[in-house]
Amino acid sequence: MSSSDQPVVPFASPAAAPGAPFVEQPVAYDGILLAGFGGPEGQDDVIPFLRNVTRGRGIPDERLEEVAHHYRHFGGVSPINAQNRALKQALEAELTRRGLHLPVYWGNRNWSPYLQEAVTDAAAAGHTRLLALATSAYSSFSSCRQYREDFARVLTETNLQDTVTIDKVRQFFDHPGFVQPFVDGVRDAVAGFLSDGVAPEAVRVLFSTHSIPTADAERSGPRTGDPLHRDLGPGGAYAAQHLAVAEVVMAAVAAEVPGADRVAWDLVYQSRSGPPSQPWLEPDVNDVIAGLPAAGVQAVAIVPLGFVSDHMEVLWDLDTEAMDAAAEAGIRAVRTPTPGVDPAFVSGLVDLVQERLSGTPAGERPHMTDLGPWFDVCRPACCENVRAGFKPAAAGLVP
Repeated sequence: MSSSDQPVVPFASPAAAPGAPFVEQPVAYDGILLAGFGGPEGQDDVIPFLRNVTRGRGIPDERLEEVAHHYRHFGGVSPINAQNRALKQALEAELTRRGLHLPVYWGNRNWSPYLQEAVTDAAAAGHTRLLALATSAYSSFSSCRQYREDFARVLTETNLQDTVTIDKVRQFFDHPGFVQPFVDGVRDAVAGFLSDGVAPEAVRVLFSTHSIPTADAERSGPRTGDPLHRDLGPGGAYAAQHLAVAEVVMAAVAAEVPGADRVAWDLVYQSRSGPPSQPWLEPDVNDVIAGLPAAGVQAVAIVPLGFVSDHMEVLWDLDTEAMDAAAEAGIRAVRTPTPGVDPAFVSGLVDLVQERLSGTPAGERPHMTDLGPWFDVCRPACCENVRAGFKPAAAGLVP
């Protein structure tokens, strides 16, 4: 086969450009691109921020106000930017501790500081081989491909596409550093309920994540070229990854807490939007909570499994609405922590950087489910946007 017949990954380092699923040779990256979602930092920011989030969908401001009240309840300030500042600082400290002298450039998709600022700042400093670390662990359009499309868009708009390369660490849903904080939180919650005399059969663990349209879920993950030939099921990679991690968490808790093997659990969804006619992943966390008393449940642990930190969806949908639903149902409820800047999580993220710096073979990469390790270079047609189709994207093969 000639070189022209080889698949090519646009905007990639020479090591990633040929399109192999795993990059197993060292790459001398000279900067880390911490890519976040972004959030408003005042009441005047809320509607402009929501316009950014929904750009291209023609949603009027009147409808945006229906979501804006979540932010306005907290003074118009999303916690996400402060959390990313803390994560950036923690990553810098861990990189320094390991002797990895890599600057961390932080940019958001939807609010200042924007990705464009981060990439242009890196280029101006002479850092042109970037490794992106997105603050999202799972595979779907909004949690992976949309970041990759924004990397491509920014490089093109800044005319840096021939100067700067952007690769991306693998999706880290089952990396020990991401999973362990959830194990710790569920263990403490379940052990607390049981020590208070609640029977294991009367305890329920609800693993909650952001709902997405069913059609998007079906298209999440690889459509072709999956090197491990994973059986992802009807919910695609998005649902399969969450289910696999929840199983691992519960198995670890059962091994540590006597009686926890008799505690039941469910994967539930939250934060759905869009017209009622459009199918989204279900069941809804609040609907499940409302039905728990009829099942004999007296206590519930609500686990924000889909989130790396306490996003607005955690503060509003779980800490406010789900906790209110539990109170109305007359059952005890605990919301367990997100990874945030837990030392295990921060160390795990730097492990992901290190494996790309070192070219760690796929067989030596840590993972806690049978789905992992996920690949470095996204496969053809991975995580299609049903509404808009495929746009140019970094860190993946062209569909």
